[in-house]
Amino acid sequence: MSELSDFGYRQELRRSLTLRDLLVYGLVFMVPIAPFAIFGTVFNASMGMAPLTYVIGFVAMIFTALSYREMSRAFPIAGSVYAYAGRGVHPAVGFLAGWAILLDYLLVPTLLYVISAAALGSVLPAVPQAVWVILFVLVNTVINLRGVETTARSNKIFLYGQLLVLALFVVLAVVAISRGVNGASWTFTPMFNPAVFEPGLIFAALSVAVLSFLGFDAISTMAEETKGGVRVVGRATVIALGIVAALFVVQTYLAALLLPGRTGFDSETATNEAFYTVAGLVGGDWFKVVVALAVALGSGVANALVAQAATSRLLFSMARDRQLPRFLAHVHETRRVPERAVLLVSAISLVLGLFLVGQIGFLSSLVNFGALFSFLMLHVSVVTWYVIRKRERTYGLHLVVPLLGFVIIGYVLLNADINAKIGGLCWLAIGIVVLVVLRLTGRRAELTSAT
Repeated sequence: MSELSDFGYRQELRRSLTLRDLLVYGLVFMVPIAPFAIFGTVFNASMGMAPLTYVIGFVAMIFTALSYREMSRAFPIAGSVYAYAGRGVHPAVGFLAGWAILLDYLLVPTLLYVISAAALGSVLPAVPQAVWVILFVLVNTVINLRGVETTARSNKIFLYGQLLVLALFVVLAVVAISRGVNGASWTFTPMFNPAVFEPGLIFAALSVAVLSFLGFDAISTMAEETKGGVRVVGRATVIALGIVAALFVVQTYLAALLLPGRTGFDSETATNEAFYTVAGLVGGDWFKVVVALAVALGSGVANALVAQAATSRLLFSMARDRQLPRFLAHVHETRRVPERAVLLVSAISLVLGLFLVGQIGFLSSLVNFGALFSFLMLHVSVVTWYVIRKRERTYGLHLVVPLLGFVIIGYVLLNADINAKIGGLCWLAIGIVVLVVLRLTGRRAELTSAT
């Protein structure tokens, strides 16, 4: 088994996370009730086949999860796809992969704060949404600065709360469908409607739904804080993805059944409030408020908490390799957390959150591009490291799986929103300029590989 010292690093972060902690971390990051917030958008894009979209999304993501598992075993260090591509292919490729996923990681907390502020704004319109953004940033920063154990304990509390709300929705929805509320009946039409089904339609919807799956990859950023060996990170990645996919399919299937005969919503407001409307159908106004609050707290605190933690670890890893300013590699002597990286993420989230209040669609499109591009680099890394460099003959897991993953993710990326492509390509162009500057100033990272 490779040790951290094999890669030229000292053990600075505290190893205290178990498989259960990583599962909780991954589930909170992906948010078990994530479809609540974007159900209307996915419903419209898929012509009512939202659950089918999430089934296909799971198939698309499982190949990526398997590639993460294999690379986390080869390189059990913080940094996620940045570390994997940098050591599996080339340091320059690793930098671009890390730069791309930075777009995802840096904007995810901001997006979550904006979503939460909007949800609470619908419940308490008298309170400016900017106030909620400030409050959420402060709470998450304090928790993350207290140490990874505090973050892990907080994750469990929020996860249990979300699962409770989800379980309540499932029970109420099953009862409502059985009683024929709103004309609902048990049918498989939301899973497959031959009258409107088209492969391109589903993949266009998937480019939106993939946002719900983002987060399983962040488990790998905790590799240096995990105890139990390198297999724990890979196992947690695959298991967490499977669990959350099942939850996504169940909740969207039940919600779609309560909207019989519909293939979309007419207005932006109706689309944004689609799941809240369904919640009102099954439980009344009180449950509609409960669901809105669950989305707000699940996104603004629980999800943003782990997003901030993951982003700070990626910044720490890149700074340690001199690919970002060295001060970001500082670790607090007592709490053993990269405190400066945490504070920087907080500052960025605060500024962008206040500036982009209400811009959920724009932020979502940018977030997806960074993640999907980095996934492409991940699959390339698996083939390069295992098949080309190590000359292993495990072609099924290290050639077929990453190839299928590359093709599927590439197709989803091609069907992404045009704003995502433009913004993402501009971000990559800036990354290339930064990479050139780093090389010209002599800051060339020499990333050692375990043998």
